[in-house]
Amino acid sequence: MKADPHAQVKLLDVQRLDARAAQLRHRRASLPEIAEIAQLQESRRGVEDQARDARIRVDDLSAAQRKADADVEAVRTRRKRDQERMDSGAIANPKDLERMQHELVSLDRRIGVLEDEELEVMEQLEAAQQALAVLEQQLAAHDERLAGLVAARDEKVAALDAELAEVEAERPETVAGLPEDLLALYDKIRASKGGVGAAELRARQCGGCMIALDPAELSRIRGLAGDEVVRCEECSRILVRTAESGL
Repeated sequence: MKADPHAQVKLLDVQRLDARAAQLRHRRASLPEIAEIAQLQESRRGVEDQARDARIRVDDLSAAQRKADADVEAVRTRRKRDQERMDSGAIANPKDLERMQHELVSLDRRIGVLEDEELEVMEQLEAAQQALAVLEQQLAAHDERLAGLVAARDEKVAALDAELAEVEAERPETVAGLPEDLLALYDKIRASKGGVGAAELRARQCGGCMIALDPAELSRIRGLAGDEVVRCEECSRILVRTAESGL
């Protein structure tokens, strides 16, 4: 392939723009905030799972406490009613009075048992509420940190996107006038060679693979016409000859 030497040198300008654009895209994709956000979101999901379980336990214990309260109140009401009947003299039969007294003793024992159960549920509920409060504080801390990270990420992304837009806007002007076949070859090589399709031959070294050319290859290149498109025999990239090539 042949191409005007000036066009070949201009290809290095295109390469610099493409390399800069690739660097900006890499920086955008590898911002430290992105990784930290992902880790924090994963951590938050774990805390949220624990908080969800804790809320269910609080709800269950709250329902258990309401039932315990109702059970104690029901037995107390029954005992009060029976006591009032005895105190009113409405029960005159000695056997009925004795039976009622036994029932009051049984009700007192039942109230004691229910109050113990009620206290145990209250203690469990208090512990569950405290555990939930800790988890909710952790969630709030996660959310605050996430908000800060997202804001920092978005600010950096906006700056990188603006810079990338400038680079991408400059490319059409830079490639204008370049031979289509030269540009097509460059793009093909760039796609297969890690983003570098053209490199300067500088001080007898390929700027793409950074390998020094052997004397025989240098002699061959030295004998080529200026418009001949040279390829590195090691990495196959386009080698652009300049005054700094050392030929």
